[in-house]
Amino acid sequence: MRAHRQNGGRTQLLGVTVLTSLGREALGRLGSTAEPGDLALHLARLAKECGCDGVVCSAQEAANVRAACGPDFHRLTPGIRPGGVATQDQARVVTPAQALREGATWLVVGRPITQAPDPAAAALAILQEMEGA
Repeated sequence: MRAHRQNGGRTQLLGVTVLTSLGREALGRLGSTAEPGDLALHLARLAKECGCDGVVCSAQEAANVRAACGPDFHRLTPGIRPGGVATQDQARVVTPAQALREGATWLVVGRPITQAPDPAAAALAILQEMEGA
């Protein structure tokens, strides 16, 4: 909602690059010979050419996407895992601080909060880590 208001009420459109649950091996099973980062960068450029406002990408690709597509091209990054939290089904994860340092615009943090014994404390710890980045 905040981005909607900041954008003069205009809805923003994000494309999806390579899911953070897909690593090199999984992409190979899907028929791709590309490295995840290379494929994500290609798809981000394509999304920009098609008029998207940004992409969903791993924070591992956020800096390259920013360099290729510009600082105003948004990078929503899932696969965020604080230190000490299991990666679960995510193949390409980073911490909240790493994601911000890599140029993520927005972070998606789900299970590290929703499955924590104390979700409020988990969310607060993540926010504190982000403030220190």
